[in-house]
Amino acid sequence: MIAVATIGMLALLTLVVGLLLAFTPYLMRRNECFAVTVPASAQRDPRLVALKRRYAMVMLALAAAATVASLAAGALISGQDVIGTVLMCAALLVPVVMSFVLMLRNRCKVSALKRSEGWGVRSHQAVASVAEKDLPGAIPLAWDLVYVPVILGTACLGLVLYPGMPEQLPMHADFAGNVNRYVSKTLGSAIGFPIAFEAFMAACLVFAHWTILRSKRPADPGAPATSTLAYGLFARAQSALLLVTGVLLSGGSGLLFLLSSAGLIGLGQAGLVIMMLCVPLVIGGVVLSVVYGQAGSRVFGRMRDDDGLLADDDEHWKLGVLYFNPGDASVFLPKRFGVGWTLNLARPSAWAIVVGAVVLTVAFIVLVANLAG
Repeated sequence: MIAVATIGMLALLTLVVGLLLAFTPYLMRRNECFAVTVPASAQRDPRLVALKRRYAMVMLALAAAATVASLAAGALISGQDVIGTVLMCAALLVPVVMSFVLMLRNRCKVSALKRSEGWGVRSHQAVASVAEKDLPGAIPLAWDLVYVPVILGTACLGLVLYPGMPEQLPMHADFAGNVNRYVSKTLGSAIGFPIAFEAFMAACLVFAHWTILRSKRPADPGAPATSTLAYGLFARAQSALLLVTGVLLSGGSGLLFLLSSAGLIGLGQAGLVIMMLCVPLVIGGVVLSVVYGQAGSRVFGRMRDDDGLLADDDEHWKLGVLYFNPGDASVFLPKRFGVGWTLNLARPSAWAIVVGAVVLTVAFIVLVANLAG
């Protein structure tokens, strides 16, 4: 039963991710099409409409095929959890990789169309928002203090349950929920491990929250007030979802691991509950993306459409997803294709962040390996 539910959850995740990718072009800002700056009025051009429609249809077919492949992989290799995990992850990656490939192909077509139609900047304009503190934005970073009682609560519960835990603790289970690895009971393996996991997850999500707060606030020169307000509402919704996600997943993971160590639930059941927690959170992210669009592009659907371009930074976007602009002091900014934020790779601090993230992840893996015996 656990194996069937786990396979179903992974297949559902593949489908949801595929659907989000399929409709990504419709979630972008009104002056962007496949990571190319275009006049907002050009979004009604039949050629751009056709490109987006074909992209969506191909991605929908790929999402369906990847979902079926994920289910088939789970059904054909019952008991081989390593192979099953690899094949299901491969099925999940198919829509992601193909979305990027199709975006690059369509980006070339849109760029060629832009040149042929002369969609250039007629008068470059910059926009600055005043009274920014009065505008809506991401929730304050102080909200992340909620992780402290979550971690402390896990530590206290662990100390209460520790005496009654068996001498051998379950550490890994296959798709069917059968435990295939045990470790000796120590304070590190029983309590330190879940606390370290919660702390690492909290640190990652707090950093993600901080990047939203520090991100460049985009403003459309053609509609500066509404676009700035829309972005603030988008950032608030995304940061709130990030906080809810972090608390549920970090706190839930630690609690469920302790309960499985104490023998109150099976480790396979704990893993299944964690996956079940992910489903509504992923769906919530998709809903926010559809409601708000990237950077709030769907908040105000009737903003004025300009026939020309007032700003164009295509030259700073490499492959449509990598931003490199030495003249921009911002380190974080909204993505050009996709929902979320990215780095300005021209800033040294951006590379320091990348290196720091790698070092922190390696250190966490080494710590967990030591705690887990």
